[in-house]
Amino acid sequence: MTINLADMPAWQMGLYALVLLLPQMINLWAIWHAFNRLFNPPHERLIWVGVAVFLPVIGGLIYLIFGMKRGKKLEDVTASQDRSPE
Repeated sequence: MTINLADMPAWQMGLYALVLLLPQMINLWAIWHAFNRLFNPPHERLIWVGVAVFLPVIGGLIYLIFGMKRGKKLEDVTASQDRSPE
């Protein structure tokens, strides 16, 4: 069975595109999100990025479930450092 894209309705082509792109978008978002967070210990950021890179779809989902809440926003950390007395 071959799929002829020229004969496919637009809604079906859009559905195929969504099904193919959604897992990739979750993974790219997980990489971006982990890269822009501060983790304790610092090497945990590299571990999460590595998980998302080397386990393409599953790594992004694992980060969403376990890693997303572990990191702090970089802006929040730098703002609290600016307010602290020296």
